Amino acid sequence: MGQEGQRGFSAFVSYSHADKAAAQKLHRRLESYRLPKHVAAQLAATTLSDDPTKLGQIFRDREDLPAAQDLSESVKAALQVSRALIVLCSPAAKASKWVAREIETFRLLHPDRPILAALLEGEPEEAFPEPLLQGREPLAADLRKEGDGPRLGFLKVVAGIAGVPLDALVQRDAQRRMRRVMAVTAGAVTAMLAMAIMTFIAIQSRNEAQRQRAEAEGLVEYMLTDLRDELKGVGRLDVMTDVNERAMDYYEGQGDLSDMPAESLERRARILHAMGEDDEKRGDLKKALAKFTEAHRVTESLLARDSDNPDRIFGHAQSEFWIGYVAYLKKDWDAAEIRFGMYQQLAKALVKNDSTNPKWLRELGYAEGNRCSIALHSPTTNLDSVGVCEVALNLMQKISVADPEDQKTKIDLANRMAWVADAYWLNQETERAIAIFTAQHDLLENMNKNSPENMTIIDIFMRSKMTLAEKLNLAGRTEKAEIARLKALSLADIMVNRDPKNKRWSSWKKRIEKNEIYKRTK
Repeated sequence: MGQEGQRGFSAFVSYSHADKAAAQKLHRRLESYRLPKHVAAQLAATTLSDDPTKLGQIFRDREDLPAAQDLSESVKAALQVSRALIVLCSPAAKASKWVAREIETFRLLHPDRPILAALLEGEPEEAFPEPLLQGREPLAADLRKEGDGPRLGFLKVVAGIAGVPLDALVQRDAQRRMRRVMAVTAGAVTAMLAMAIMTFIAIQSRNEAQRQRAEAEGLVEYMLTDLRDELKGVGRLDVMTDVNERAMDYYEGQGDLSDMPAESLERRARILHAMGEDDEKRGDLKKALAKFTEAHRVTESLLARDSDNPDRIFGHAQSEFWIGYVAYLKKDWDAAEIRFGMYQQLAKALVKNDSTNPKWLRELGYAEGNRCSIALHSPTTNLDSVGVCEVALNLMQKISVADPEDQKTKIDLANRMAWVADAYWLNQETERAIAIFTAQHDLLENMNKNSPENMTIIDIFMRSKMTLAEKLNLAGRTEKAEIARLKALSLADIMVNRDPKNKRWSSWKKRIEKNEIYKRTK
């Protein structure tokens, strides 16, 4: 193998033939990844790479030994000189006898070296090869979109190979992402220009309509998912609005919408949901409701055509939620409770269709959270606030057990902790409420340390501090309340400076400024 082969491998990737594409992608990313300089300096003495910022060579048998006479012996030799074993877990891997043998051999050769289970598909019990289940190997990374996701899951694998804390890599990744804020914004502008060109072509060249539609809608999907998530994370509501309008222009240029496929109509409804959400953040509930109502008309029609399709159920559930949310903001409690009830029924239908799907379980968690909000604020409801809010919290806690490191799940969990605390507060159980508010605050504070530039986390963390300050003040703990208020105000300043058009953020800042909890007397 030459010099690098003699020095060994930083890791051996074990996978099923069915997961070859995922293995190739992971292999390329691992060998090209550069460690932060301070981490590389700590590992310089033990690295297997000539470049201390690199992890070193990663073994993947189907490329590293293309001409091997005896594959099993060659693989065993590679396992002998590998510092870690990465197992790409999936139902196909669980069924592969070769993956199982590689795990058993590595464990026999190196009982003290790490085995990193990386989940590609399915749940652990249906994706972990039998030797992993017997050895009770922990899930090192969940690469699924609904799990850690590709970025965080990859960093967890890197941390396991390098033997360094995940925080050291996450902080560096966050810094790199912030440097990309301007690039993301520029990419959004480029995407909008591309959309304008594609719209023009689609109108002018009907002979290529099908091909152009596929390309254009692929770009729309990118705008609604990855690009929107990036823009939310950096607090660019203005750019999100332009992106949504460009995407909608594409559909307006298609002529008769009744000729469009169901998937295209549903995607258009999702754009209306996004545009309505942005209107709501700017404080324009009239415009928001108009967009949500139009989306509701479309999703209701699609569901009527295909009532058992989970995607259609999910799409219409979002329409019911957003119309209910506008009613909730207007304090039209009866209308909000009706809409949230319909959303809950649709969420239950999703879970009934597939009770193991974490996305559907999360929807039911959201639906129960909506009922909790009604119980807390509506003067006409018969719902028990403590009971309903604890149901919402318990459901989200079950989801978090399956994936305790998922950032979205942590945010959802923090929200439900606040609602349960509110319920206990209304029930005059002051100390119990403050204890839950404090636990929620601590969870968000840790998330903020790991992702200091993420505006979504800063948003909820600021509200947590604001609420804690108000409750501490009402409980007579004025000095601690003022400390929390000032920290909340500093976070609100960051948010408003990032996006002055966000009326919700501006209103929260004013609320904190007016609430002078602890005044020193001269």
